Amino acid sequence: MKHHYVPSTPDNVAWGYFDSTRESVLEIDSGDSVTFDTLSGEPEDMPASDLGFDILPEHLSVHEHCDRGRGPHFLTGPVAVRGAQPGDVLEVRILSCELRQNWGWNVVEPLLGTLPEDFPGRRLLHFSIDIEAGTCETPWGKTLKLAPFFGVMGTAPPSAYGRIGTAEPREHGGNMDNKELKAGVTLYLPVWNEGALFSVGDGHAIQGDGEVCLTALETSMRGKFEFHVRKDMSLKLPRAESERDIITMAFHPDLDNAAKTSLRLMIDLLENDFGMDRGDAYTLCSLAADMRVTQLVDGNKGIHTVLPKSSI
Repeated sequence: MKHHYVPSTPDNVAWGYFDSTRESVLEIDSGDSVTFDTLSGEPEDMPASDLGFDILPEHLSVHEHCDRGRGPHFLTGPVAVRGAQPGDVLEVRILSCELRQNWGWNVVEPLLGTLPEDFPGRRLLHFSIDIEAGTCETPWGKTLKLAPFFGVMGTAPPSAYGRIGTAEPREHGGNMDNKELKAGVTLYLPVWNEGALFSVGDGHAIQGDGEVCLTALETSMRGKFEFHVRKDMSLKLPRAESERDIITMAFHPDLDNAAKTSLRLMIDLLENDFGMDRGDAYTLCSLAADMRVTQLVDGNKGIHTVLPKSSI
């Protein structure tokens, strides 16, 4: 097994899109690990120079040299994993999620977010980050403990979709914005193309379930991941597990539909992987599973169902 590194240079970054025809920036073997540098912030999101924040040199280079897509995220990748074929599952072990810069940003945009009728104007805020302490200072004077994770992790989408924006989470993963997907968690992604073509971005220093105003505390991050091709699994949507929990996820413009799909996927998992009676699995979910709103603001809203392994 080898370890690799992918910096967030213009050649390695896709600005605002997933595309199954984008050439891989690296090819690895199943079992290898990769450290990715990522960026966050389009030109209009950057802080004024008099605020004293550090700007990563490659951030400005990406602004200058990368073509802008339909979404707001910078994706580092894709990385191809040898042997991955459509119908397989890519197991992504999230080994670390580290902060790269001393600031983050949050924005409200007109017509977006959970309450656009209440907050119709653009509102951009910048927060100071203490990387060593793992905290941020809010503009209103409070210190918050950070819990970093990546909002976007995904394989390339089905080739029939062509080039798509990064805003909506879909069956390939993408902008899931699930705060449970932190270091120590394993993410399982359906593979739709040869090599899987994994990309990552959208670093979040802290986010609540719902991500209600549109954005989290967005920031540039570095992540380390270990990849395994799973030919013994088949998934329609991403799934995850931690040492404590199993997590099913679903996305749909209607939150009720997302909830139903996520719950059905958990019942399927209990029936197929643990041999439970389907009625018993439904009852167990009512007793022990938490249905959580992942996010409300990305077009396809998200629900994730979290079930403690100890309850099975």
